[in-house]
Amino acid sequence: MKIFETKTAPNPRRVRMFMAEKGLLDKAEFIEIDLQKGENLTPEYTARNPMKKVPVMELDDGTCIAETMAICRYFEESYPDTPSLLGDTPLEKAQLEQWLRWIEYYFFMPTGMCFQHTTGYFKDRMNPIKEWGEECGKNVEKFMHFLDKQLEGKEYICCDRFTAADINAFTTVAFARVVGIRIKPEQTNLQAWYDRIKARPSAQA
Repeated sequence: MKIFETKTAPNPRRVRMFMAEKGLLDKAEFIEIDLQKGENLTPEYTARNPMKKVPVMELDDGTCIAETMAICRYFEESYPDTPSLLGDTPLEKAQLEQWLRWIEYYFFMPTGMCFQHTTGYFKDRMNPIKEWGEECGKNVEKFMHFLDKQLEGKEYICCDRFTAADINAFTTVAFARVVGIRIKPEQTNLQAWYDRIKARPSAQA
């Protein structure tokens, strides 16, 4: 199979880290897409993903699957003998779904909007609204404060073990640095958690 990605972008990093934790990096050929040059806007790429985003997984039969968590779900279900990252029991799956949504909607998306609307990276293909980007940045900082409180006395975000919630939050904290948002000195729970996740081999995938 093939995975079309931009290695420095946060969504592909989430997939790589997920695959690394499950020992599956050798299952796919990774093909680099240059977002700044607009390689994701070509008819060939759009045929794989009409949303024109990365990553996209193309199976051997030509079937294409877009969206980060859809790709992760494919690997979770296809390789059940590898470490579970999306929950084992009904309760774990429900708790993870809750956290994955919180992280996606209240943390990752605002970080992405802050990046797109304040840096001008995609100004050739969108209308950046600086004030909106700045407001999103404030919301990112609020969620980091929330996450710091939630991590008090905990090693991982939920289920008392490492899961996809940790991957998604970790890659978002790292991505936020691009727009100047960093863990504050007083957020000691968040910093300790971040350092733990960063020390995992998968964080270098």
